[in-house]
Amino acid sequence: MKKETKYEEAMAELQDIVRRMENDELDIDQMTAQLKRAQELIKLCKDKLTKTDEEIKKILSEKD
Repeated sequence: MKKETKYEEAMAELQDIVRRMENDELDIDQMTAQLKRAQELIKLCKDKLTKTDEEIKKILSEKD
């Protein structure tokens, strides 16, 4: 089973992809693969942030 990518790991990988693109380190085939990976990482980060936001709201609403 594949281990879950942590938010910090996903952000670090995204930053690395952006840096490599900015420095023209990728050929067109690599760029296509890296863009697909970046999309996956962005979705993963958004999902984690949404889940965390929902958990915080739930905890705060229980205090009332």
